Amino acid sequence: MSLAKRFARSESGRRLLARAIAGYIRLVHATTRWRREMPEPTRALLEGGRPCVIAFWHGRMLPMRGAWTADPARLHVLISGHRDGRLISTALERLGFPSVSGSSRRGGAMALRAMGRELAQGACIGITPDGPKGPRMRVKPGAVKAAQLSGVPIVPVSASARPARVLGSWDRFLLLLPFGRARVIWGEPLEVPRRAGEAELLALAEELEARLIALTERADRALGRRPVAPDPQPAPRDLSPLSLAPRAGDPGAAGDGSAPLAPAD
Repeated sequence: MSLAKRFARSESGRRLLARAIAGYIRLVHATTRWRREMPEPTRALLEGGRPCVIAFWHGRMLPMRGAWTADPARLHVLISGHRDGRLISTALERLGFPSVSGSSRRGGAMALRAMGRELAQGACIGITPDGPKGPRMRVKPGAVKAAQLSGVPIVPVSASARPARVLGSWDRFLLLLPFGRARVIWGEPLEVPRRAGEAELLALAEELEARLIALTERADRALGRRPVAPDPQPAPRDLSPLSLAPRAGDPGAAGDGSAPLAPAD
């Protein structure tokens, strides 16, 4: 491994890189002309301080700094625990956004519990339902399950910008350039019934996916960009791995003093 790679993977290298990322996001945010569209139900929800799950594509993370105009401390972003996730988490925290660590190693239960704790305290949770590794622009059911268990709505949002570059990564990451224009389009809240069965939850995941694709296409076309196509491969829609039954060593397991989330009676 080269010296540069070893440094990039070190704690000092990660912090230096995170500082550079945060600085670039600040530059883009300050020099971009932002135009935001928000339906009245979404405005009332966010301005009223109600907790919610905010869903956006992994490839549109960068313009979300301009989408969120409230106190950054109120939006907790779900980040995976791998090395790249820790880098993003450090950069977000430099921008004032708290992060929530989620693990897919144990079926997503730890991530659901972490989100549930923050939502119960009145925070909003930002989540990329196609992350952390795709398929691109395909919704996995974790966001819908978290909203159901916490009794909060999901709000979809997407954005586009020009000038910007679409990278060749799996998510077709949109890299905004300074001194450009950006269009942010919010969707209406999607309510998830607390007692929804598996078929209804999967249908809601499909609805969320359709709304996010439509919002992204609208934002791209508004700025004269060619819309990014979703991955042809559908996302796995099996809800069975999202079990919240306690396991030894997990939050909520016997003896740790906490309890797993569960729908209200």
